[in-house]
Amino acid sequence: MFIAHLPAGYLLTRFVVVKRGMAHIPSFQYRTFMALGLIGSLLPDVDMLYFYLIDNRQHLHHGYWTHIPLSWLMLSGVTLLIGRLLRKPLVAPAAIVLFSNVFVHLFLDTVAGKIPWLYPVSSHAFVLFDVPARYDWWVWNFVFHWTFLFEVTITGAALFMFLRSRSKTG
Repeated sequence: MFIAHLPAGYLLTRFVVVKRGMAHIPSFQYRTFMALGLIGSLLPDVDMLYFYLIDNRQHLHHGYWTHIPLSWLMLSGVTLLIGRLLRKPLVAPAAIVLFSNVFVHLFLDTVAGKIPWLYPVSSHAFVLFDVPARYDWWVWNFVFHWTFLFEVTITGAALFMFLRSRSKTG
């Protein structure tokens, strides 16, 4: 996925905030949850820094720990446990927003990218649709593949929801 992670994060965060009964929270708290959601929607791709700056593109970045679901599952569990031990009631909803967006990122990457969902039990990387290499610049292979319509649809839906929310407040 190239363009849909952030829009999907926006859509999911809006959904989670409304469904968790937080629709009437103060605006600063809503902005905090939205920021956490958007950060979570991009967080697995922080490995791109390592991929380009240190690894010199030697390995597919979906093989790094930031694209291994078990890593995020354990991190979310530790976060929830610490929040509970410290009796911080906002940690749980914040963690739900952040980590649900991380997992949506991983699900979206599974559409045309390889994600090792069962690691460490299995090193098999799952992908829903293989994208053949037809163009010299690898990006075009994904942009001109029919699965890119998923990204366009998600982005369009997010834009629609954002503009609709702006017209209600304006």
